[in-house]
Amino acid sequence: MKNTSTKQWIKFGIVALIYILWCIWLRNFWLLLGLVIIYDMYISKKVHWAFWKKRGVKKQTRLIEWVDAIIFAIIAASIIRIFIFQAYIIPTPSMERELLVGDFLFVSKVAYGPRVPMTPLSVPLVHNKIPGTNIKSYSELIHWDYKRLAGLSQIKRDDIFVFNFPAGDIYIEGYENPDYHTHVRDFIQQLKSQGGNFTDAQYEQKAEELLAQRYTILDRPVDKRENFIKRCVAVAGDELEIKDGKVYTNGNPQPDFDNILLTYQIVTDANKLLSYEQLEPIGVSLANYQGYKQSGLLSLSASMAQSIQEMNGVVSVDKQLSSKGVDGRVFPFISELGWNRDHMGPLTIPAKGDIINLSVENLPFYKRIIEAYEGNTLRVEGDNIYINEQLTDAYTIKMNYYWAMGDNRHNSADSRYWGFVPEDHVVGKAWLIWMSKKPEGGIRWNRLLKSVHP
Repeated sequence: MKNTSTKQWIKFGIVALIYILWCIWLRNFWLLLGLVIIYDMYISKKVHWAFWKKRGVKKQTRLIEWVDAIIFAIIAASIIRIFIFQAYIIPTPSMERELLVGDFLFVSKVAYGPRVPMTPLSVPLVHNKIPGTNIKSYSELIHWDYKRLAGLSQIKRDDIFVFNFPAGDIYIEGYENPDYHTHVRDFIQQLKSQGGNFTDAQYEQKAEELLAQRYTILDRPVDKRENFIKRCVAVAGDELEIKDGKVYTNGNPQPDFDNILLTYQIVTDANKLLSYEQLEPIGVSLANYQGYKQSGLLSLSASMAQSIQEMNGVVSVDKQLSSKGVDGRVFPFISELGWNRDHMGPLTIPAKGDIINLSVENLPFYKRIIEAYEGNTLRVEGDNIYINEQLTDAYTIKMNYYWAMGDNRHNSADSRYWGFVPEDHVVGKAWLIWMSKKPEGGIRWNRLLKSVHP
């Protein structure tokens, strides 16, 4: 310590200050004990922390220098990925035209506040599988409860955000699309069609048993479920309704984003083929285009539909909306409601602290919240509801929830099909497109360094 230079003290002071601020951000003051390690690394040097390097040797071998650089890069990149921003690639056209297949994004963690890792024992910079294999990239020996650090803002209506897939808690190995819960509902319908006199719970149990016999059923912790990106159309406490494909929150229509796509049927005369070369200039992407002759379907915005209507040889361009009626695929899977992808609600998005009066009739709205997201046991006997083996007729919501939908409304797996997005599943806010590659090859130069709106 007597030979410690002023330079070393300055380095120690800077690192210690950054570390103290980080502990305050984490709101975990036990971590301040780490200052002892930082002091030893820079000042007392009792422990040889960089064990891969020879102590007291200024000039290390080339191999050791590479190891040192790689370790530093992995640590720095991991800290950035966890606390600052994370890279994400758009894999499907569900958010077109705002986000295109092949867009490379940065997702801001500081926008809503970084989520502290819930599964800390994980291969750095990898999500849930080691690349090129089906081997899990994490261990569940240690699990941390949900905690989010202070962020720059709250989640707002119409934000484009990334979250862990809520229905991805259980999955079939090798068959993740559709999700496990959709498979269960399909099996239940098959069992009911065969006759029988069982309760809904018994049908569900039988369907799960059949799936377990045929497939390998696995589960994932919250932060290792697949990442989805959608637009948040309703936040906790909002009343949501969808009428004729239009979203309303608290009675107000969603702003008319020109990027919202719906399905249109295009009819041309004399078997005239609309080519991709005709459609690309108005914004139709290859992911949404399939060649056809006299008639075909395309995902279009209102302005795109108008442009096609004005093309030579086009007879008609008609919006294809589902009439009011039952679609057994949509949340909350109650046929009596008569909901479908274009007509839903009204329903209220649950907020932390809400007290829900439960009944057998409204339980499907909250079943996943009670069991899967907030970790309770749930049992129904006749008209009686038991939560954690206690008879009850009410439940207090523990987290905020959100409603997410893709801008490509008729080509998006979203909240209409699996329900609410829990607060602890939120990863971050879409921030910047730093690269964009066309599926057919080449770079979309006009999209580089483009911010994501709103």
